[in-house]
Amino acid sequence: MEKKKIIEEGWLEQYAIGTLTANDKVLLDRMLQEDTELRHQLDEIELNLEKISLENTIEVPQYVKSGLFKNIKKETGITSEISVNQNSRMPIMIAASIAAILMFGCFYLYSEMNGIKEDLQIVRQENSKLKQDLNTTKEVLTETNNWFGLITDKNTERYTLRGNALAPDAKLTSYVNHETKSVALHTHNLPELDEEHDYQMWADVDGEMINMGVIPKNANLMAMTYIDNAESLNITIEPAGGNTHPTVERLISNVYLN
Repeated sequence: MEKKKIIEEGWLEQYAIGTLTANDKVLLDRMLQEDTELRHQLDEIELNLEKISLENTIEVPQYVKSGLFKNIKKETGITSEISVNQNSRMPIMIAASIAAILMFGCFYLYSEMNGIKEDLQIVRQENSKLKQDLNTTKEVLTETNNWFGLITDKNTERYTLRGNALAPDAKLTSYVNHETKSVALHTHNLPELDEEHDYQMWADVDGEMINMGVIPKNANLMAMTYIDNAESLNITIEPAGGNTHPTVERLISNVYLN
């Protein structure tokens, strides 16, 4: 099995998410034991996938953890005792006692109904918030599945962009799929810029630099604009909001496409 075929056909990505066939996994396991560079690439892919999952993780709301529905009605015990002298019945006192019990019961039921109404209103509000959270979760899961789909697609090409003297610690990974005409950029380590500047990505097509988009601050994984017939990918430092033409002297990284 050739290393080039393993990389180009996305065996490492399939291995990382557990979709590689059993026979291919046995072959790849042997290769990984003998090839440290291949092992290093697999470790890097697994780290990327872990970061993507962590970045799209949504914290469960506290009110869901403690229970969505509150205890609407508490158990209450009422003990009433009327002592009646068997030898001297007192109808008026009995009637007064019964009236008092009925009045207390009505007041109790009225209080309970108001409490139930308030609790139901809280439940409605919590249900509405839960629906919003579920919709947000679905959107995040859809986006995450799209990222995984792009990264693990056998037609996706993977490129590592390393920083030059202007940004020696910079490291990015770009995923390019010419079949679906899509590009994703993952910033492993990109030095922070001040508010006056942004990183911007460019595609070189026959010597002309074409804008692929500004790299958002505080984002590790993003979609960039796909450019047909791109010969290389380039990252520059530009004024905040991006530039119409690249500042060549502020090029921090580039990589040539296959």
